[in-house]
Amino acid sequence: MESSIIPQQIIENKILFIRGKRVMLDRDLSILYDVETRALNQAVRRNIKRFPEDFMFQLTKEKWRIGNHKL
Repeated sequence: MESSIIPQQIIENKILFIRGKRVMLDRDLSILYDVETRALNQAVRRNIKRFPEDFMFQLTKEKWRIGNHKL
C-alpha cells in the first residue's frame, strides 16, 4: 500500500449531509484507506463495539435511489 497525503479539499468534497449529519460514504472511505468497500464494512461490523452507536447507518435501496440524484 502506498502511503501518501491526501489533500484536505479532496476529503472535504466527499463529505455529505444526510439526516442532518456530516457523513462519508463507505465507497469513498474505502478509496481513502485503499481497501475494498466490502472489507471496510466487514471490519466495522466485526469491531462494532469500538465505534460510537451512531457511527454508521445504512440507507435502504429506495432511500438511496430517491436521494442519489442530490449527490
